[in-house]
Order: sequence, then C-alpha cells, then structure tokens
Amino acid sequence: MKDINIPASPFIAAPFEVIRKEYITPHYLRIFLTGENVAEIAETTVGINNKIIIPPSDMVNFKMPKMNSQTKEWNYEENSSRPKIRTYTHRGIDLEKNEIWIDFVVHGDEGPASKWATHAKPGDFLGVMMKRGKKELYASADHYVLVGDATAIPVIGAILEDLPASAKGIAILEVYDKNEEQLLKTKASIDFIWTHNPIPQNGSKIASILKQQRLPKTSRFAYVAAEFSSVKEIRNYLRKDQHWEREELYAYSYWKSGVAEDRSVSDRRSEMESGL
Repeated sequence: MKDINIPASPFIAAPFEVIRKEYITPHYLRIFLTGENVAEIAETTVGINNKIIIPPSDMVNFKMPKMNSQTKEWNYEENSSRPKIRTYTHRGIDLEKNEIWIDFVVHGDEGPASKWATHAKPGDFLGVMMKRGKKELYASADHYVLVGDATAIPVIGAILEDLPASAKGIAILEVYDKNEEQLLKTKASIDFIWTHNPIPQNGSKIASILKQQRLPKTSRFAYVAAEFSSVKEIRNYLRKDQHWEREELYAYSYWKSGVAEDRSVSDRRSEMESGL
C-alpha cells in the first residue's frame, strides 16, 4: 500500500499556556507562553499579524475552533461557548526556553483581549493561529518613516530591532502618557517622537505631527499602523500630497474608534485596499 502524503495545513493553530507576565509600562503587558508548537512559530516572521483565540471566562477545558481554509470561516463545536478572536502579533521567541511572547495594551476589562491579559495567570491557555512561512515585514530602504499608536508598538518594535545599522529615519509613536514611553532597541539611526494621548478614541495627533516632518525623497519606506481615521489621513497625505509610490508605503488600521475589531474588519480592509 502506497504512503499517502497529506499536505500540511497552511495555518499553525494551537493552544499555548501562560508561563509568566511582565509589565513593560503601566499599560503595556508582555505575556510569555509555551506549547508544543513553538518550533512551528519559529518558522514565521516575528512581528507578523496572528490571530489570538480568547477562551470564554466560563470555559473549563480550552478547545481551539477549526479554521476552514477554503471559506476562511471558523467552525465551532456544537453547544460550546464561542471564544473571541482578535488580531495581535508575537513579539518574540526563544527556542531554548520553548516560549513565545505577545504584548498587550491593557486598560482593565474594557475589551476581551485586555480583560484576558489583565487576569491571565500561569496555567491559563490562549489560542494562537498564524499562516505558515516567512513573510517580509518591511521593504528594504535607506530611510524609514514609522508611525503608530500604542497598538502598533509590537510590530514597530520588531521592525526597529531588525533594521540594519545603516538605516536612518523617524518613529512617531503615540501613547497614553510619559510613563508609557518605552526604550525600543535598534541599531539604526532613528529619531523618536513621542506624543501623548490619554483618550485615543477621541482622535489623534500623529497625522498632523507627520505632516510637520521633513520626509525622505529617495530610497524610503513608511510603515503606518494606528486607528482607522489616522491611517486613512496619513495614507492620503503620503500617496496624494507627497506622491509616494504604492511600494513605498504599508498602512494598516488595527482598530476603528467606536467599533469592535470583529465588526470593523470590512471597513478597515476596504480602506487599505483602496489606498493601494
């Protein structure tokens, strides 16, 4: 009888167990996780988006939903409480310790991810799902413009750590207050501009701050990640007013003010695609 080669799933989807927690700032929490699939996560790119599957608080035995790779829909077991699914990124990995870590912006119990992270304890489980394989996080250039709010610090932090020493640029980062500013490591020559916003739901200044900067003219790349309206304004400014080419810019909105992530996906995706 011939062996049948079953192709690997295009997704990594597995439960991970909480090991420990560390507050980087008062509202920025790093959670370390372990599991049998850490080695598979190592085959992806640090900083790339993933999906976290947050179990309901009343769930005794954590069970991962199944993703239908054809329809891109989640399949749940009958009569089971449905977990919340949110977009995050793994911030780092240590194969020797068999652990990954994910950073959360926490504000108490106001959102499912913040609530889970705030109350998570060793032994709790979190589902993680990612596409397999390496993916380019940013384009190669001499000059970089990195713009984001607190939700973007994990990916911008990953970019900064990966940039070569020859790179130059600016990073405009919006956080709650002075206490939320982080020491982000990089070999590149980056000018950091921190701005404070205790109520990000009411609007942001990062677009206006960007417009005040002297931007590079050649060999440039911008990575922008923030609230929907800020990303839209920055994209329009760079593409239409400053005449940046499509390949010189990646702009993605992680959230839309007043709308839950799972209810704003279509708006955020269509806006991103329209800006291409």
